[in-house]
Amino acid sequence: MMIRRLLAGALAVLTGGTVAVVLFQSNPATAERRGHAPIVIGHRGASAHRPEHTLLSYEAAIAMGADYIEPDLVSTKDHVLVARHENEISGTTDVAAHPEFADRRTTKTIDGRPVTGWFTEDFTLAELKTLRAKERVPDLRPDNAAFDGLAEIPTFEEVVRLAQRHGVGVYPETKHPTYFDSIGLSLEEPLLEVLNTHRVRKVFIQSFETANLRDLRTRTRLPLVQLITWGGAPYDWVAAGDPRTYDDMVKPEGLREVAAYADGIGVDTRRVVPVGADGRLQQPTTLIADAHRRRLEVHVWTVRNENSQLPLDYRLGNPASPVFSRATGDVMGWLSRLVELGIDGAFCDDPGMGRAVITGRPARPGV
Repeated sequence: MMIRRLLAGALAVLTGGTVAVVLFQSNPATAERRGHAPIVIGHRGASAHRPEHTLLSYEAAIAMGADYIEPDLVSTKDHVLVARHENEISGTTDVAAHPEFADRRTTKTIDGRPVTGWFTEDFTLAELKTLRAKERVPDLRPDNAAFDGLAEIPTFEEVVRLAQRHGVGVYPETKHPTYFDSIGLSLEEPLLEVLNTHRVRKVFIQSFETANLRDLRTRTRLPLVQLITWGGAPYDWVAAGDPRTYDDMVKPEGLREVAAYADGIGVDTRRVVPVGADGRLQQPTTLIADAHRRRLEVHVWTVRNENSQLPLDYRLGNPASPVFSRATGDVMGWLSRLVELGIDGAFCDDPGMGRAVITGRPARPGV
């Protein structure tokens, strides 16, 4: 395991150009005070390099040094969990090119908004396995389109088996749990069944909603993470008429409530360092310190390579260039800044960049 990490870090140094400078800027004392180095989470695998939520993407993330790989989970018609960012799959598969499924295209209300397309819950696993994955944002990541048509939609169990073969953890997210409950395809039971069957212990279970995490807490002691966006509110609160929002959740009293059922929070980076109207970073908030006082880990999302996905302060190159928006900015400088502020982990589209920043920091216990 250590050899894999060192090789991944060395690869990132060779390909990143400016990595060595960033490594020396980081402060290992921050990690030492928390007792572990921040973890690198392969966001949807290595989605900067392969179509997301495919075994190709997860394999690349593992090779690049991810500690955990992240499958977003939705259900099939026959109640099997598969890895897709959304249950609507027209943007991530070739389903539209399959005339046999043309009549499955429909419009549904998902979390209070209409969505049109093809939905995993209208397909059996066998039917979904006839589809092939494609790059979701080819304009931003044109090189990934070279892998279109090569990969199947993986089941959660397949992702778990891959992770266990390579000694990395899994970080599953339950997508739209209120919606899936409403159609009789609850996500939590098959999730725990897979984890228990394979005796998975290196895991975090995450959700943007709260009720399913509270329910999971009564069924498992595996670590749970409450996801928190920049705006809005958990959909289960909205559906129940609860007027509170994610803004309330990050207040000290809100974090106290979260700590009663979760072990960590997964937050938009803007919750840690807000972005001003001019696109530049403002002063950091107290969220990390407030969460740590409640013994909550803080994992941030999402650290992406492209200039268009980075704060203005960390963009590099000529803005007049037609490829400026997708060019790689100072992603390692940005991640290093977040690490300095005390995060416990980061979701990275490019886990190799994340591993390069973390390399040389104190190892986590048991690793």
